[in-house]
Amino acid sequence: MQITIISVGKLKEEYLIQGIDEYLKRLSKYAKVKIEEVPDEQAPDQLSEAEEKQVKQKEGEKIFTKLSTDHYVITLDLDGKQLTSEQFAQKLDDLATYGKSKVAFVIGGSLGLSDDIKQRSDLAISFSKMTYPHQLMRLILVEQVYRAFRIMRGEPYHR
Repeated sequence: MQITIISVGKLKEEYLIQGIDEYLKRLSKYAKVKIEEVPDEQAPDQLSEAEEKQVKQKEGEKIFTKLSTDHYVITLDLDGKQLTSEQFAQKLDDLATYGKSKVAFVIGGSLGLSDDIKQRSDLAISFSKMTYPHQLMRLILVEQVYRAFRIMRGEPYHR
């Protein structure tokens, strides 16, 4: 399986980089995983709804440059479907089984995802109804992908 994680913004926090690197190393025996960063749009703290939409649109255009037509796109979205770790593992296993082995996970910027990216999404998932920084979501995502592969292989994992 080839997994691409497309994320808006540059990761600067060393502790997050170390955690992600550790899970990427662990994942390397199960799948090819790469992280693609796209620059976030600079914007003031107070934006009108139209300005917010414009920022998300520009970030969405950058995300599209990293997607191919054969990617199965899974977006991380507050309004997405919540899955257990076992259901998530089953979904990845089903994708691999039925020829959808190129998976792209998309993490939007601090304002979320553009409507165009949401429409391109094959599956929208939410890890919680709580809001997390998008940089932290990278670490949570790679940990859950690693856990999914452990579950798929019947290997022990923390419950």
